[in-house]
Amino acid sequence: MSPGFRRAVTGQGAAAAVQLLVTLSFLSSLVKTQVTGVLDDCLCDIDSIDKFNTYKIFPKIKKLQERDYFRYYKVNLKRPCPFWAEDGHCSIKDCHVEPCPESKIPVGIKAGRSNKYSQAANSTKELDDCEQANKLGAINSTLSNESKEAFIDWARYDDSQDHFCELDDERSPAAQYVDLLLNPERYTGYKGSSAWRVWNSIYEENCFKPRSVYRPLNPLAPSRGEDDGESFYTWLEGLCLEKRVFYKLISGLHASINLHLCANYLLEETWGKPSWGPNIKEFRRRFDPVETKGEGPRRLKNLYFLYLIELRALSKVAPYFERSIVDLYTGNVEDDADTKTLLLSIFQDTKSFPMHFDEKSMFAGDKKGAKSLKEEFRLHFKNISRIMDCVGCDKCRLWGKLQTQGLGTALKILFSEKEIQNLPENSPSKGFQLTRQEIVALLNAFGSLSLCLEPILPPRGAGQEASPRVLGSWPAPCQRFSSANLGSTPRTH
Repeated sequence: MSPGFRRAVTGQGAAAAVQLLVTLSFLSSLVKTQVTGVLDDCLCDIDSIDKFNTYKIFPKIKKLQERDYFRYYKVNLKRPCPFWAEDGHCSIKDCHVEPCPESKIPVGIKAGRSNKYSQAANSTKELDDCEQANKLGAINSTLSNESKEAFIDWARYDDSQDHFCELDDERSPAAQYVDLLLNPERYTGYKGSSAWRVWNSIYEENCFKPRSVYRPLNPLAPSRGEDDGESFYTWLEGLCLEKRVFYKLISGLHASINLHLCANYLLEETWGKPSWGPNIKEFRRRFDPVETKGEGPRRLKNLYFLYLIELRALSKVAPYFERSIVDLYTGNVEDDADTKTLLLSIFQDTKSFPMHFDEKSMFAGDKKGAKSLKEEFRLHFKNISRIMDCVGCDKCRLWGKLQTQGLGTALKILFSEKEIQNLPENSPSKGFQLTRQEIVALLNAFGSLSLCLEPILPPRGAGQEASPRVLGSWPAPCQRFSSANLGSTPRTH
């Protein structure tokens, strides 16, 4: 990739990210007073998460997402839905995902094995005869023959039993590289029965919920007077910790997706040119405490809980990347070194967070029961990852698959503590390994959550209060929302 092209596309992506950041900050401020205090099932408060994300995490994760290693994601958007006959793909042009031309992919990423992340993994010819060699990751170029034989043995290891997600086969002709900066997460006009069916299947069939218990605001629920979802939360609190966590993670994932869609909404199209921006009416419909009868703030709290889980995973997986064997290889030695330095800096910050979720509190009962529950937990989540192949909009499917895979990778990390602690310094481990696809999904999914939580306020003059109504000094995308027209509604697609 030429330096000129890299600067151009990075600039486009960065400009879009700034606009999205400002919009998300504004939307979050509308309900911020309703989302406070300590999160349930952990000892962390929301204010501490906000400050940590703003000052420690967000500035670095944003830069990391712009690095070549993390911006290109290989995905198969043509896998058929395994659960029902597809309703047909979204015909709206903005649902389309533009794959990245082969000529623009860094040579170290596109050449050879899909799971590599070091230069030596691309140049170790002795492994070419192994039919599973595509699984090889970072390999140091100074390996002995004995070590190379160990790699071949390691390559045969099938860690599918550790996966919380259905991974795409990157060798499939249908799998293509996508530049995530040029295909941002946003609302494209895809809605209706197809979109409803996906989320309804996730909640009704995979969240450990009996059909007799109805989710709040479920339009299929019978009239229950003044219940407002209290019976649902009474049921939820009666579940074991593991099943409560599962529901909160899915709800948080849904909230993250909805926040991005509300912030980057297809408002109208004039002369063939789409207009994107924040849709306040849609945001309020999904998150406003009054319009959602208190459900909106709960959804946002679950978003914080999801952030906390993925933050914990990053702190736990740091030893995997701290080994000299891991290079995050793209072919540009200087850039690769900078990328790894930045990533390790993020890991160091995650370790410093004082109120991490304690994953050891999960699956802590008798060994047989805990093992059975963990497997049920894993299979339910894996099923949700398969449902993402039923999304009819390619752009929505792209980000649904990426965020689901990112969370699945985080769960895989959290429940592989012993394997991570026992990693060899200069060779892969049979007990724990990550593909490049998992690494890219994990960091970009966490980056999406970090962006959702980022509470940047507009610049203030002397004596001026930091308020969402002080909009004159905001960047242009948010100046349309003055205190006078805050209740106005953009035209929806």
